Amino acid sequence: MPAKKILHYILLTLLVIFIFLPTFTNKAHGEGTGKLVYVIPIEREVERGLEAFLKRTTNEAIESNADHIIFEINTPGGRVDSAGQIAELLQGLEIPNTSFIVNEALSAGSYIALNTDTIYFRPHATMGASGVITGDGNAADEKAQSAWLAAMRSAAESKGRDPLYAAAMADPSIDLPEYGAPEGKYLTLGPNEAVEVGYAEGIVNHRTELLAELDLTNATIVETETTLAEEVARFLTHPTVIPILLSIASLGLVLELYSPGFGIPGTMGIIALILFFYGHIVAGLAGMEAIILLVVGIILIVLEFFLPGGIAGLLGIGAVLGSLFMSGYDLGHMALSISISFIIAVIAAIFLYRRIGADKGLFRHIILKDQTTTELGYVSSVNRLELIGMEGVALTPLRPSGTGSFGDEYLDIVSEGSFIDKGKKIKITKVEGMRIVVREIVE
Repeated sequence: MPAKKILHYILLTLLVIFIFLPTFTNKAHGEGTGKLVYVIPIEREVERGLEAFLKRTTNEAIESNADHIIFEINTPGGRVDSAGQIAELLQGLEIPNTSFIVNEALSAGSYIALNTDTIYFRPHATMGASGVITGDGNAADEKAQSAWLAAMRSAAESKGRDPLYAAAMADPSIDLPEYGAPEGKYLTLGPNEAVEVGYAEGIVNHRTELLAELDLTNATIVETETTLAEEVARFLTHPTVIPILLSIASLGLVLELYSPGFGIPGTMGIIALILFFYGHIVAGLAGMEAIILLVVGIILIVLEFFLPGGIAGLLGIGAVLGSLFMSGYDLGHMALSISISFIIAVIAAIFLYRRIGADKGLFRHIILKDQTTTELGYVSSVNRLELIGMEGVALTPLRPSGTGSFGDEYLDIVSEGSFIDKGKKIKITKVEGMRIVVREIVE
């Protein structure tokens, strides 16, 4: 078997193994006094993959009739929209819950903590610095800032906390120099400051001390872990990864058009597309309607190779783009990602066309390259070169075209430019396809 085909099968096999590996299971331990505590980590960036994980684990806690949920938080923040969805999830919990800030709860992380019933800090932990920053590192517009500030205040008030400090975390114009946040600086609370302003119930060194504070020392502890699928989804739905996947998919398609058979470029493109939708499905962003629309789009694009008109191809491209937008959590970011992948595909297509031409791969089946040349036996008309030099008579005036008699044959002719009267003797000087040129014979 050729090495190229072997590599092709290896890539597909690794993809299947990668997606369907067994997932991790929750670990339970404790003395089992009848109380059940779920420990759920909130780590790394706040995004839609984390949201999907929290939905699953909190539902498990509810179904297991847990007595308490502890969210162990260590995050630098992340997406505001995802934080909003997580906050809505936390506000709907009827199970008592606690945020245990093990390192930092910054930006969107502080907002998540404010939506839990109680908050505890480790001695070195911090919470705050919650200004809204766009993807390019600049402050968000005034409208977004105002909405976020209102959300921070509302979260604090919902749990009986003074909204001033939540507002100072998101609004640098609030002057709190006694807490290290003079005007122009976002508020970040340390453990002692958080206890002082009522944003933390206490400071503990580790989870065991926290359980004692919550009177849950001998409870059964269920430590939740992300499944492999959730870890993959968190990676694949990262704003930086999405344009990379779409670029690989488009680049693979272009390279495949110039490759004989179906090989590695097409396989890589398909894998990238599968990973894109797989991550978004696991993260709860894409449903079956997006997959169906994608399949319909691909079918229409394939049919375009066999149907005239171009309508099927346009509809297919529209369906594929629609499926991508339906899967995205941010239309602006998805539009940017698609634009990047399109530009890369166009550049690759131009480069390959100039270097390789259109006589390779799939193009050789869909582009007509044959020419009806004379060398291949094709002629547009009979070129009667043997008429050159024949003499005859003009049967009609030539002004400049008319009819002439040459022996037993009547021909449509044209003069070289001057008028020739009827009956004048003429001579054929040139034959250009159907055009026979004559000149008057002057005696």
